[in-house]
Amino acid sequence: MPNNPTPNDAPNAANAVIDLEETRKRYEDQTKGYKNRVIVCAGTGCMANGSMKVYEAFVEIAKSRGIKADVALKKEDGDVLMSATGCQGFCQMGPLVTIEPQDILYTKVKAEDVEEIVTKTLVGGEAVERLLYRTPDGDEPVKEAHAIPFYHKQTRLLLKQCGSLDATDLDAYVAAGGYFMARKAVLGMTDKEICDEILASGLRGRGGGGFPTGKKWELTRVRESAVKYVICNGDEGDPGAFMDRCVMEGNPHAVLEGMIIAAKAIGATQGHIYVRMEYPLAVKRLRFAIEAAEKAGILGDGIFGSDMNFGIKVMEGAGAFVCGEETALIASIEGRRGMPTLKPPFPAESGLFGKPTLINNVETLATVPVVLSMGAGEYGKLGTANAKGTKTFALTGHVANTGLIEVPFGVTLREIVEHIGGGVVDDDGNLRGCDFKAVQIGGPSGGCLTQEFLDLPLDYDNLQSVGAMVGSGGLVVMNQNTCMVQIARFFIQFTQNESCGKCIVCREGTRQMLALLDDIVGGVATDETISLLEEVAYAVKKGSLCGLGKTAPNPVLSTLKYFKKEYDAHVHDKKCPVNGCEALMKYVIAEDLCKGCGLCARKCPVEAISGEKKKPYHIDKDKCVKCGVCVDNCKFDAIVRG
Repeated sequence: MPNNPTPNDAPNAANAVIDLEETRKRYEDQTKGYKNRVIVCAGTGCMANGSMKVYEAFVEIAKSRGIKADVALKKEDGDVLMSATGCQGFCQMGPLVTIEPQDILYTKVKAEDVEEIVTKTLVGGEAVERLLYRTPDGDEPVKEAHAIPFYHKQTRLLLKQCGSLDATDLDAYVAAGGYFMARKAVLGMTDKEICDEILASGLRGRGGGGFPTGKKWELTRVRESAVKYVICNGDEGDPGAFMDRCVMEGNPHAVLEGMIIAAKAIGATQGHIYVRMEYPLAVKRLRFAIEAAEKAGILGDGIFGSDMNFGIKVMEGAGAFVCGEETALIASIEGRRGMPTLKPPFPAESGLFGKPTLINNVETLATVPVVLSMGAGEYGKLGTANAKGTKTFALTGHVANTGLIEVPFGVTLREIVEHIGGGVVDDDGNLRGCDFKAVQIGGPSGGCLTQEFLDLPLDYDNLQSVGAMVGSGGLVVMNQNTCMVQIARFFIQFTQNESCGKCIVCREGTRQMLALLDDIVGGVATDETISLLEEVAYAVKKGSLCGLGKTAPNPVLSTLKYFKKEYDAHVHDKKCPVNGCEALMKYVIAEDLCKGCGLCARKCPVEAISGEKKKPYHIDKDKCVKCGVCVDNCKFDAIVRG
């Protein structure tokens, strides 16, 4: 983060304990003097699109205009406070810039736009209309961020701070209420009271399993051991999922606070955060946050002045999807090959280095301070009877507004896709109304849901009853042009590549499923192929050792259940209904459109096209290699895929 103070510059001396009330008051007093706050999204997505160039442009241009733009809080008054935050969620519209206190959100901002923003907004007090968000159907621009449907329809408890706080500023987190619940847990609650409160809240694991968090904590708490561990599972590997990454990048202190509370609840003395090596920014900010918390007396020996000792280390994983499974993750931390082991014993009994170990994912732990702050009763009012609170989802695919969202359990797919997502779009990104076909929920472990489930309240039990799962929160929307056989093949290929190979059922079963799907999309499948595919899928589901193998067949089984006609068309008719499979594609020249120019014949690399000038040409299907060169060169759109 640009020019932020290092943890060594924190106002608290080493081994001193931070005064939370004093820190909050000091921060609030310092921020009162600024006329504006410019918030630039510095999540991975926006940074990849140049948001830090935007940040630097603000600092330089403001300085050239005589505007004092501080990049860190000062004791004296300034004109503008510059802040670089974590992901603000609206990834489709990044880079994002918010101007406070007006709550103006600018979208797709480039460095060259900054001068106009400084002139019109920071100096003139007016909005730059061309940079404001417009709904997909082109309505009037929306000025205030909270009024944008993408945000307005969400319930952002966990993500609220990700896009508003400087992730490297401990004081900013404290000013927003941070670490107050950790202090309360350490100094004012017993381990049993904490476990009971979490259990009463109804919080369930957000990593996919949905196991009651309070129950898992209690099972670890009652184990007698002088050494216990808390592990934060940040090995987020589902395709298209980035919920945990954004929390670690945008609000790392919330993760640390959740771990401190968990450590007090079970009696742990050491914590580990296991993060994918593909998340370098998350690793950097977590380590920065840990160092700052240690300087403030929040981590280490005698935290908050108590007799509790608790430290946290960050470990980078090697990119293996299977290490998201808790026993494989433990093996990796211990320096062994990341492979699952049979349970029992469960980690609560014998985990890291044989000691009782609590493992929760990033979202679960970061939610814990929210639960204690709201209280179990109030938190439990959100969601459904069996799924309390909110859930983050990575909304991607054929939808107008992609990004990171947070909604209460019980929300429907229709509300997510049509209202928050802005509707289904075609392959070119154009809004065409509700051309919805399916949504893959739960990543490679989940399943596809069709139009008939658009109004199904989303929670653990409802999704499981229709062959899907919440999973970690991946949510991929697909339009009518999507080949569902190809979707199943994509996820099976992923799980086959990621299988650790320990158990034969998973290692060979996923390989065979992929081979059968290759036959189907390749046009060489027979009547027995589909039945064999289903048989193998159930065998893998039943006989695999860990969750990766047991859930790997879900995309196949759900697409077979809801899109059986597409499989039949591939096998029996040798045709892909949406022309999405190259091997089954046929190129045909429409005689009423062909002008007989002969350009396609001259461009064809295998001389599969013949005809006479000024008369319709024809394609020899036996010679055609389906390269598409003829389609690209036809000026009259006379060649179609059929």
